[in-house]
Amino acid sequence: MTQHLRLGVNIDHVATIRNARGGDHPDPMRAVRIVQAAGGDGITVHLREDRRHIRDSDLDTIMAGSTLPINLEMAATEEMLEIALRHRPHAACIVPEKREERTTEGGLDAAGMHNTLAPIVGRLAAAGIRVSLFIEPEARQIDAAMRLGAPVVELHTGRYAHLWLDEDRDGIETELKRIADAAALATKNGIEPHAGHGLTFDNVQPIAAIPQLAELNIGHYLIGEAIFDGLEASIRRMRQLMDEAR
Repeated sequence: MTQHLRLGVNIDHVATIRNARGGDHPDPMRAVRIVQAAGGDGITVHLREDRRHIRDSDLDTIMAGSTLPINLEMAATEEMLEIALRHRPHAACIVPEKREERTTEGGLDAAGMHNTLAPIVGRLAAAGIRVSLFIEPEARQIDAAMRLGAPVVELHTGRYAHLWLDEDRDGIETELKRIADAAALATKNGIEPHAGHGLTFDNVQPIAAIPQLAELNIGHYLIGEAIFDGLEASIRRMRQLMDEAR
């Protein structure tokens, strides 16, 4: 039987639109309810250090009101660790974060940050939070995740998405193989591989077809499509494409 590929929906950019004008509209919690109704498997939120989209009060509301598991994306800082330990989401995905970036640019250097990450991973795990590391699809990063004891890695698909936009067929095939090889290596070593970043209706199926992947996390594109077709319809379309690929 083919493994169900979970869809985690990142709702950060509902909050980005709200914050552009202030006030309470659009409400991220309303997006949570739509994700639930449309067949999403989880909610992803990134509480950035500068609070540019999701805010602490949003996290409080989402944690209290969601019936879906919450995946909290977080920087490897003491502040974010304390917030995660206080809220105890289903999962915490440690991501690189730079104030000047528009969105997450590349994967976490788990190999180079072992000493910083080890106590954070340990404390999250001790609290019963499923730890994920957002990494490049590279063997050395998978190895670092193993040494850190992370049960999950999320493979960065940003390079693949850019190659798709450039219509670089050779580059796409090379990157797809790199992602597939990393997913297979993670699975072989007892780590559950996820993937995300830059995935769209057009480019999702080759990624979704990688059999070892257990979950895709998609946000910005779905919120953008929601402007034209509605959030529920956009999620249902993505869900259909992912299922067809399996």
